Amino acid sequence: MLSGKVALVTGSGIGIGRGVALQLAMDGADVVVNYRSSANEAQETAESIRELGRRALTIRADLSDVREIRGMAEQIRDHFGGVDILVNNSAIDPRERFFDVTEEMWDRILNTNLKGAFFCAQECASDMVKKGAGKIVNISSVHGSLTMPRYAAYAASKGGMNALTRQLALDLAEYNIQVNAVAPGATEVEKFSKIDPLHDKDAIGAQIPLGRIGYPADVAKVVSFLASSGSDFVTGQVLTVDGGSSTRFFLQ
Repeated sequence: MLSGKVALVTGSGIGIGRGVALQLAMDGADVVVNYRSSANEAQETAESIRELGRRALTIRADLSDVREIRGMAEQIRDHFGGVDILVNNSAIDPRERFFDVTEEMWDRILNTNLKGAFFCAQECASDMVKKGAGKIVNISSVHGSLTMPRYAAYAASKGGMNALTRQLALDLAEYNIQVNAVAPGATEVEKFSKIDPLHDKDAIGAQIPLGRIGYPADVAKVVSFLASSGSDFVTGQVLTVDGGSSTRFFLQ
């Protein structure tokens, strides 16, 4: 389905990003594994991709820094000749009380989650224009449209991600580049292994219509569809992957 394609998945050493990277590899793509601090995990992801018979390249880059984004793009061009698929997954989501959010924290979240996604798209789209086609998939969140306590900066970044997705879809349509977003709900990633009542997966799963929280593979399969030719006439959309939780009035 993705044979011959090169994909960059940001923040793909762990969590949803890792799941997406492995799914794209299973579907035939070579994958660039980006990370900021999870070096060992990124190498493990890359090894798993190679075991699937695909090529993998790991690159450390802090996506809040545009210079590092541009350096990463140059490394990819040198190694693979550019990308066909960009998955903007990298994000941070500290949960803080409204009055405890600092300017430094706000800037760090928005710079990583939103500014980083825009400039990754700008760099990768320049390669896609030369190829005559491309796919950009932004990993948003249900928090972009649903509210929960103590997520002000994160929710702002993901609401911005949804708007950015629509704008990029419009701006890049003339180049045959489709831009969409996936908005996961509660998903079992590393944070659920922590002893934190706010992230009790069984309690949260009990409130979801399908009776469980999601897994990275649930999100990854939707991303792979949006990265494939099957979505060539789909652009500017935000697909929610949350087990039906957004159909309910209240989810705590």
